Amino acid sequence: MPLLEVSNLRTSFYTRYGVVRAVNDVSFSLEKGDTLGIVGESGSGKSVTCYSLMRLIPQPPGKIEGGSAVFDGVDLLSASPAQLRQIRGKRISMIFQDPMTSLNPYMRISEQIIEPLLIHEKISRADAVQRAITMLQEVGVPDAANRVHSYPHEFSGGMRQRVMIALALITRPELLIADEPTTALDVTVQAQILDLVKKMQRELGMAVIWITHDLGVVAGFCHRVQVMYGGRVMERAGTDELFAHTAHPYTRALQKSIPALQTKGASLYTIPGMPPDLSRKIEGCPFVPRCEFVQDQCSQPVELKDIGSNHKTACLRVQKKEIHLNHE
Repeated sequence: MPLLEVSNLRTSFYTRYGVVRAVNDVSFSLEKGDTLGIVGESGSGKSVTCYSLMRLIPQPPGKIEGGSAVFDGVDLLSASPAQLRQIRGKRISMIFQDPMTSLNPYMRISEQIIEPLLIHEKISRADAVQRAITMLQEVGVPDAANRVHSYPHEFSGGMRQRVMIALALITRPELLIADEPTTALDVTVQAQILDLVKKMQRELGMAVIWITHDLGVVAGFCHRVQVMYGGRVMERAGTDELFAHTAHPYTRALQKSIPALQTKGASLYTIPGMPPDLSRKIEGCPFVPRCEFVQDQCSQPVELKDIGSNHKTACLRVQKKEIHLNHE
């Protein structure tokens, strides 16, 4: 039985400009110790998917319209507030995207890091502070014993991001949701954080959902990849399979956008056009206006379908074997 089973998740935002269908019929599962990478442009629904699982969508204007998210037998979308309090921050932790606004500026770092320990574990304040210091050392905060009592404004953006990572990992969760956790960090520190998460995965059997724009991180860290666009899943496969046998034009365009793969001296590739307006109903593939392989049939409704072993795509032309994207 999977640790997390998400089925037909739909989340909308009711605004004065119309209903924005931010997440539209998203399904996936996650086993213990598994790492799922969720990739896509800004506005593709990556973060909203995970905020919905944690029931952190502001309501209103947001509304979880349907679906289920069963975590170890408990449907997170219909669980009581008491059940959620037992799970959030202890069994499921989340690293938020913006460290500048995620920490309380009026509280010392120590108070914020030990709070989940005091709530979820029978532990003294002194022991909790010692664990906080150890965790800060593991994520690379220098002089952690003294800096643990600092305020957030005394840390740089990168240091605050490390504090957020320490805060998420200190309860040794079963599932870690990481929303672009290394965005503010340089490449060296990013590698340290990835190694730390891998180490905790090995020790705890922790599952990870890693939200990112960086396909390089996905290639080296994630077991499976889910590509999202316009609030929908475009493609899902094992990491090696996805890069070796790309099965959606959007995934191919993302890969072509990786700077390291560009010809030296040539202009960097950019995907033409703009992401779709999700307040308008989209019948067919949402990537149609930007797709170089588009045909009239692509405006028909299309579902995510198997095209191989644990490989699914929502491209109608790939499903019909009319195009082979790795050989174009």
